[in-house]
Amino acid sequence: MSFELFIGGRYLWAKKRAFISLITYLSIAGVAVGVMALIVVIAVMSGFEADLKSRILGGQAQVILMRHSGPFVDYQEVMRRVEAVSGVEAATPFIFTQIMLRSNAAVSGAVLRGVEPATVGRVLSTLANVDLPEGRGVGEADGGGTAMPGVVLGRELARNAGVVAGDVVQLISPRGMLSPVGHIPAMKQFRVTGYFESGMYEYDQTFAYIHLHDAQRLLKLGEAVSGIEIRVTDIYRAREVADAVVAQLGPAYYARDWMQLNRNLFKALKLERRVMFIILTLIVLVAAFNIASSLIMMVMGKTKDIAILKAMGATEQSIRKIFVMNGMVIGLLGTGTGFLLGMLLCAMLKRYDIHELTGDIYYFTTRLPVKVEAFDVAAIVLSALAICFLATLYPARQAARLNPVDAIRYG
Repeated sequence: MSFELFIGGRYLWAKKRAFISLITYLSIAGVAVGVMALIVVIAVMSGFEADLKSRILGGQAQVILMRHSGPFVDYQEVMRRVEAVSGVEAATPFIFTQIMLRSNAAVSGAVLRGVEPATVGRVLSTLANVDLPEGRGVGEADGGGTAMPGVVLGRELARNAGVVAGDVVQLISPRGMLSPVGHIPAMKQFRVTGYFESGMYEYDQTFAYIHLHDAQRLLKLGEAVSGIEIRVTDIYRAREVADAVVAQLGPAYYARDWMQLNRNLFKALKLERRVMFIILTLIVLVAAFNIASSLIMMVMGKTKDIAILKAMGATEQSIRKIFVMNGMVIGLLGTGTGFLLGMLLCAMLKRYDIHELTGDIYYFTTRLPVKVEAFDVAAIVLSALAICFLATLYPARQAARLNPVDAIRYG
């Protein structure tokens, strides 16, 4: 054991100066509380972001391919070429328009999406098990009187419209026909066959899904579709895959990935995490002031000892090392304690049932979405240790510059 470490330990845990020891314990506790709070808050925010991301991607394609000129007919050939691109896992056609949904109880605006039941479940997980029977509608020339087509509504949209499974609703599209009395919107009856629930209120109160062929007939699109939704193997390479798809198909098409579609939301979440990191780091900074004050008082109390050590041949570097090591021991103990408490609290929060606290306020159900990421924990630990190290520099410098003659004469 070096003499710097030995003397530093004697100074740090000195029993004769209980006040300095108390400040030492308070400094350790302050660093521990700061590190624990940082780990828990950042883990909860990371979990919230990851859970939100999974819910968004459950109800939204990772890449959306469309044509500049609008709907296109040769979508089956386009799908075949899209699925041949490296990184594409699945693809499905869709039709997208705004409609009015009318029931016996209410009228509500909605976004109508026509989807292909055979392929949509491979792209959108929220529609993997929905029932979307195709129908021709009552009174149509191509087989009137057949089964009524089905529609799947978002849970909140169905609640706002006052309908349950089995009820009949009317979908009204502004794309109608001209008549002697003016423009007549297209209107068709659908039977509610089920609901979908993504956990995102904006989706659940907005979207209604019908069979692709029913949407084509309702909107009089013939065999055309609005675009193609794509699922990729790696969500973080969605932009690369989208560019590869456009390069394969040509400039007549364009593609948007999920990060572009939700750019503002995820930018806000990242900014919030950074701000919370900065704010909570102030707790560690306050504890660092305690470390500095503890070392300054220690230097003042050990003036004669430092003078004797210098007179015996101790260098300024050795004296500086004694007090830096003291401060870093406090920082290491506080950071280690905070790390253990933070990980323990994160494990407890994963198991704790918060249903009674949240009720209908938040979209998650009974558990806080906690996600501990190694990079975040490493950044917190290194930041805490860096702050503690900086807090030791001034007291150590003052101790090293102490003149032994003056210290013995006036000490």
